[in-house]
Amino acid sequence: MKKVAIIMGSASDKEVASIAVETLKGLSVPYTVRVLSAHRTPDEATAFAKSLEENDYAVAITIAGKAAHLGGVIAANTTLPVVGIPVKGSDLGGMDALLSTVQMPPGIPVASMAINGAKNAAIFAAEIIALTDDSLKERIKKERDAMRESVLKADREVEGLL
Repeated sequence: MKKVAIIMGSASDKEVASIAVETLKGLSVPYTVRVLSAHRTPDEATAFAKSLEENDYAVAITIAGKAAHLGGVIAANTTLPVVGIPVKGSDLGGMDALLSTVQMPPGIPVASMAINGAKNAAIFAAEIIALTDDSLKERIKKERDAMRESVLKADREVEGLL
């Protein structure tokens, strides 16, 4: 199975990354986690992006706050899908990172998730891989069925309380 690269702009993004990791683990999708900065380690970030395809990755998830240029740097150096997770910062609540992630120039797309939206980023990456992996597609369907059952259970529990 193809892998997912999870790239954090700094080690302070570990809490958000851990949600993506747990989601991918739950779906049995292989992954690698790296810390590479668009600004502090641009050569290393570029080299890693250029090596993704030859190292059997299918998708890159980038996690960055503030200026959040990491997704763009990775996307500029690979033709694989890149999913950006803007991280909530203390100063602007993540809006700066969100806007940096979604405002990519034409031709260099980065799919953006919600601020701190690691679970959806991991599921989206898995869905991309599932386009060519039927067993992963079935695991994703089972996960959705479990979510549906959880909501229906909650519905039954509150029925008649209001």
